[in-house]
Amino acid sequence: MNLALKELRRRPGRFSVATVILTLIAVLLMFLGGLLDGLIAGSTGALRAQQGDLIVFSSTSQDSLVRSRIDPEVKRKVESVNGVESAGGLGSVQLGGRLAGRGPRDLVPIVLFGYESAPGGLPSTPPPPGEAWADDSLRSEGVEEGTVIRLGPARSPVKVVGFVSDTRYSGQSTLWGSLPTWRAVQNQNRPDASTGPGVTQALVVEGGGIGATALADAIDKATGGVTSTLTVAQSIDALPGVSSQQSVFNQIIGITIVIAIIVVALFFALITVERIGLYGVLKALGAGSGTLFAGVLLQAVIVTLIACGIGALAGLVLDVLIPPGSIPFSLSAGRVLGSSFFLLLAAVIGCAFSLRRVLRIDPATAIGGGQ
Repeated sequence: MNLALKELRRRPGRFSVATVILTLIAVLLMFLGGLLDGLIAGSTGALRAQQGDLIVFSSTSQDSLVRSRIDPEVKRKVESVNGVESAGGLGSVQLGGRLAGRGPRDLVPIVLFGYESAPGGLPSTPPPPGEAWADDSLRSEGVEEGTVIRLGPARSPVKVVGFVSDTRYSGQSTLWGSLPTWRAVQNQNRPDASTGPGVTQALVVEGGGIGATALADAIDKATGGVTSTLTVAQSIDALPGVSSQQSVFNQIIGITIVIAIIVVALFFALITVERIGLYGVLKALGAGSGTLFAGVLLQAVIVTLIACGIGALAGLVLDVLIPPGSIPFSLSAGRVLGSSFFLLLAAVIGCAFSLRRVLRIDPATAIGGGQ
């Protein structure tokens, strides 16, 4: 082990190629992970912010807010279910927003939400009609407190009264107002999907004293099957594109890790071939195969840790430099630790391919130059 550390200190250039390649792989892993987290965060923030346990959609909506409609009678049935503490309406409409000083076609994609049960970071009482809280991603568009955004072809005015973080939806910035505000804007700009008094798209349910799955079943039974009740996590998974994005990026990340395994395996296999004579001498002096392999493994782990450190630093720099609202990039501590763990695991697996050659080294043959 000491010999392996001394070699790293005295001959660092010998490991420079592996370090550079693993660093590039680490940077790629951090970037892919941050991009995936940014995409998912930008698509699911509005649902993750909900403080309830369940979200109730209409059964014919395919668990989509846009297609869902909950009338007052259904809401009363939901509220009557044993275990339901509250059921707040939720509505959304996706429109283009116009800002003062911009051209008529220079639109900002926005989703306006109307709520009764306040999501995290929002006041329990929704703002007055015509006013809304804005996701802070709109700051990059020049939106400030007091800015009036005109939504849709009807140019319905909505005044920004404050900001909330991490509530983007389907990759778009959001506004959060009262249900009357949402209903007025919806009816003015989407007459084909207009809603009457008391009608919402979904209900955010808070339960108590009963499991979420059992409560969801009880709600759907009480409404005669006209509702589809999901947990918040299930509602997020039902969003279009979320599962496919995760699947594609996870496959790319998996392939990148396999490449790391191959790089480590090839590099340390070559190192082992070069050291056969040295290993033969060490074995003749009493060193075991396990000790020799532990030295190889230690070198691989140290090289990988250096690569992970540089990769994490590069990822954090990217996270700081990328302007909000441009590339959806969000690098978390969990992502850094997870990527580092998998890269270290790849290094260990790659080194394992050198184990067989180390075990086969015969001192007499290696010292005599027979291998």
